[in-house]
Amino acid sequence: MKKYTEKITVYYDGACPRCIKDRDNYQKLAGTAGNSVCWFDITGRDKELQALGIDPCKALTELHVKTAQGNVVTELDAYIELMSRVNVLKPIAFIIGLAIIRPLLARYYRFSASPGLPQ
Repeated sequence: MKKYTEKITVYYDGACPRCIKDRDNYQKLAGTAGNSVCWFDITGRDKELQALGIDPCKALTELHVKTAQGNVVTELDAYIELMSRVNVLKPIAFIIGLAIIRPLLARYYRFSASPGLPQ
């Protein structure tokens, strides 16, 4: 198992019960691998998000992850970054990244993450 010593930061909505449940599920699956993930609650922190170049409105509808290299990735790239740290989730991260799957999944993600917003 590859050890991740460099931390990533996941920006999540701490006021969202589903987001909290997803975070908790990830932590259970990750075990000690979860120690390399910092969870940043975006609730009421618009100015901090803007300083990082993250649109606070998008942060509510799209997953954002700051990589160990300091880049902020979103949507499927963020899920791949997060999932690839956990052995049981690595196959899913690989499948998400496949050229034939990724565009279809990206379209579905945008549709489901932003209900009622123009696509």
